[in-house]
Amino acid sequence: YYALFVKLMTKYINTIVVGAGQAGLAASEHLGNNNIEHIILERDRIVERWRSCRWDSLVANGPAWHDRFPSLEFTNADPNSFVSKERVVQYFEEFAKKIKAPIQVNVNVEKVEKNSSNTKFLVTTSDALYEADNVIVATGAFQEPIIPKIIPQNSLANQIHSQEYKNPDQFSEGAVLVIGSGSSGSQIAEELRRSNKRVYFSIGPHDRPPRRYRGRDNVWWLGVLGKWEAKTPNPGTQHVTIAVSGYDGGKTIDFRKFANMGITLLGMTKEYKNEKIIFENDLKENIINGDTNYLSLLDEADEYIKSNNLDFPEEKEARKFEKDHECISNPILELDLKISNIKNIIWATGYKNNFNWIKCDIFDETGKPKHKNGVSIEKGLYFLGLPWLSMRGSSFIWGVWKDAKYVVEYIANR
Repeated sequence: YYALFVKLMTKYINTIVVGAGQAGLAASEHLGNNNIEHIILERDRIVERWRSCRWDSLVANGPAWHDRFPSLEFTNADPNSFVSKERVVQYFEEFAKKIKAPIQVNVNVEKVEKNSSNTKFLVTTSDALYEADNVIVATGAFQEPIIPKIIPQNSLANQIHSQEYKNPDQFSEGAVLVIGSGSSGSQIAEELRRSNKRVYFSIGPHDRPPRRYRGRDNVWWLGVLGKWEAKTPNPGTQHVTIAVSGYDGGKTIDFRKFANMGITLLGMTKEYKNEKIIFENDLKENIINGDTNYLSLLDEADEYIKSNNLDFPEEKEARKFEKDHECISNPILELDLKISNIKNIIWATGYKNNFNWIKCDIFDETGKPKHKNGVSIEKGLYFLGLPWLSMRGSSFIWGVWKDAKYVVEYIANR
């Protein structure tokens, strides 16, 4: 009787898309273009991460001409500007309306499993039970914030993840330690310093591309140099963060300038003992390696200009660095929280996936799904929005659109 009851209560749909962020919306456009029946199930609102898990002043990391879907431009925005997070949300709302995306919001997908009686998927949600031929997991790369277990929660400093940071007014007193040298950590550290906060900034290995060079934006260079289409990361660089920003009109992130504006730079956060934080003695090395990455892109750009006989303006100043600050020359290797008056710590240390709700044997020992270009080893189960899904650009707005096109065409051909 229970099996009959489940069968009667189950709604059938050809394809279910889990998540209404940029990946889910991209999938929906292609599914619609291929006349494939589908719904998008979203536990919150569309592009919820842009709404509630970002700081107030955040702007897109790429210019408006680039950070968009091919089928919709940003209206009333300078193509070279870095639009606000509110404008990004508005853009995706416009896009969802344009493609008539069949979104059901406030529906949490609790479990995806193979139906034991056939080859379809059984999808349990907070709203209903579904059966589907295909499931596209479009939950993206920002699922669970990572805070390394280094500093105990009962220490003298309050600890938050960067997704909880909103603006400098959150911190009424004391110094702030920002940990993590990617785009988020860099922008937050600079904003805090500009608001006259005492800022310590722990930076690890990173890539540091120029924002612009010789009249073209960084994203343009990555395109013509073939770096967006790279299929696999260089050995040992998969987890290296990228320090790039559209903040304040878009400027190259330069940690030497950070130090000279009053931010105390530190090496990678290592351990905690007796209210003291211990740092690796790798600050100088990390900065030099970041410089190497920066200069290598300038070299490739110069060679591209030369080989294609392009009349681009010279930019010799781009290769000049400011003098090392004392905190770089003689790095601080430990900080006493009380003496340094650090009251708040912001962990800009990224996110991890959580696919516990997918009850299929498709994950490796690290919890990553086994797939090829988003097509998993389980027939009918697909992934979108993950870093390096098919290429370097896979987790970016335009890149996820391209991956979604491939995945949906694969479904259509089946």
